[in-house]
Amino acid sequence: MSTNRPKAWMSWSSGKDSAWALHTVQQQQEYEVTALLTTVNTTHARVAMHGVRESLLDLQGKALGLRLVKVPLPWPCPNEIYEQAMLKALDQARSEGVTHMIFGDLFLEDVRRYREDKLRGTGFTPLFPIWGMDTAKLAREMMAAGLRAWLTCIDPRKLNHAFAGRPFNERLIEELPAGVDPCGENGEFHTFVSHAPGFQYPIAVTPGEIVERDGFVFADLVLS
Repeated sequence: MSTNRPKAWMSWSSGKDSAWALHTVQQQQEYEVTALLTTVNTTHARVAMHGVRESLLDLQGKALGLRLVKVPLPWPCPNEIYEQAMLKALDQARSEGVTHMIFGDLFLEDVRRYREDKLRGTGFTPLFPIWGMDTAKLAREMMAAGLRAWLTCIDPRKLNHAFAGRPFNERLIEELPAGVDPCGENGEFHTFVSHAPGFQYPIAVTPGEIVERDGFVFADLVLS
């Protein structure tokens, strides 16, 4: 149902930080989130970087009751192709009256600057609702609120291969090596959210095959 609030799209990675940023904005009720914006690797039908099956992404949209706007990307994807695809998505958002873009970034200044630079002059205002939060405290706050997630991609230079496919829970946080951010904000790991505030029901998944490619280790989540 449409409201008089400014319309926003959520930059959706399929992971926990996106889910928590979305939850935060919906709790504040200042903006009407009308869609989830996600980049999809069309070669493998997976969420870019996180390696999550597109079919599981679709289930997230249904669980949240939100439309998915998929940005198709080839593999490999040169940066200029990525930026052209994103500009096309922004044109669609503009045509739908969207004025704000929501991001789940936590503390990486260069990433925030990149997003702000790319939106400057476009008519869209970036929102960073969970920016600057203490990540150790945030991780436990997510868990306490019922968020459930799985590690789908890890950087083996920072984490042992055995962390791929593990649930994001208290035991995981306790076993992370020193220097690894509890939310993986430095790229140590990426996640898939199977349940979070705002989900109408959980998505039952289990880790399948573990593979290493392009310098990262991926856990292929499948429905259980």
